[in-house]
Amino acid sequence: MAFSIQRGINISHWLSQCDGRSKRQTWFTQKDVAYLADLGFDHLRIPVDEKEFWHENGRFDNEALDLLNKALDWCEASGLRAVIDLHILRSHYFLDDSPELYKSPEAQAQFVGLWRDLSGAFNGRSNDLMAYELLNEAVAPDPEDWNRVAHMAFDAVRDLEPERTIVLGSNHFCTADTFLDLAVPDDENCILTFHYYNPMFITHYTASWWEKGAAYDGPVQFPGQPIPAEAWAALSPERQAAWQDENELFNRDSIVAGVAKPIAVREETKRPLYCGEFGAYEKTPQHLRLAWYRDMISVFDELGIAWAQWDYNGDFGIVTSSGEDTGIADALLGR
Repeated sequence: MAFSIQRGINISHWLSQCDGRSKRQTWFTQKDVAYLADLGFDHLRIPVDEKEFWHENGRFDNEALDLLNKALDWCEASGLRAVIDLHILRSHYFLDDSPELYKSPEAQAQFVGLWRDLSGAFNGRSNDLMAYELLNEAVAPDPEDWNRVAHMAFDAVRDLEPERTIVLGSNHFCTADTFLDLAVPDDENCILTFHYYNPMFITHYTASWWEKGAAYDGPVQFPGQPIPAEAWAALSPERQAAWQDENELFNRDSIVAGVAKPIAVREETKRPLYCGEFGAYEKTPQHLRLAWYRDMISVFDELGIAWAQWDYNGDFGIVTSSGEDTGIADALLGR
């Protein structure tokens, strides 16, 4: 396979999940790309949203397209590769209970059309420098719904670009647990991806968008049971019952066990394996963040899994929004 990656980082809140278009020109620049290359990363995963790239009438947003083309030029100049991740659709958001994408033939045709548009815009780019990720964190009610829709888009891209690398993940937030349900195409230019955020009380400590995280700000630990015994005993019986699954003993061995299904699929299909997202929230105690990252990276290295950390300068960042080093890059890159 011409496209090869190992150590990457997600460029969040730029062309996806951004506050507004006024900051797009300055949020991420060539200076950032050069900085990430100098640190030792070899690729960027760049999430893009439908509403940022296409107007309601279906036409490209020329500014967004120009920015992404510039980013790809910057990557090539710095020796980086790029994964273009279609992150959020008008018909699919990973926090939706029942996305329209799996119910509507029109939405499915639209999804395929978006990939035809992107392929038309980027098919002149070298196959060894850029890959396409069909959709971030599918949440189909039935995994077969995702397999069916994913293959529609996969086949559309393959018709237009026979050798472009396509990144494909499993259903239900792209978790490792659902990997055995993924229908893997018989295609040598395919990378299989999963996301990993366990244990959630460590990686999403006090995160407002996760209900349990928003409800708990007491002590946490890693390794061990994320909520220590004394704090756990102080919780109500109702919370203990609701949170028990999130508070099992967790350590490096748990990570190894947690990626067993992706490893099994890799062994069966002989396709490369990629953890396209993993990260620990900035409000998690720093010593726990660092310990968790070091264990994650050691497992990836041991098992030969490529990775992209979430994220560069967001709430999980290796730098803060003002550019201050958080120390996470050192843990990621073994320094």
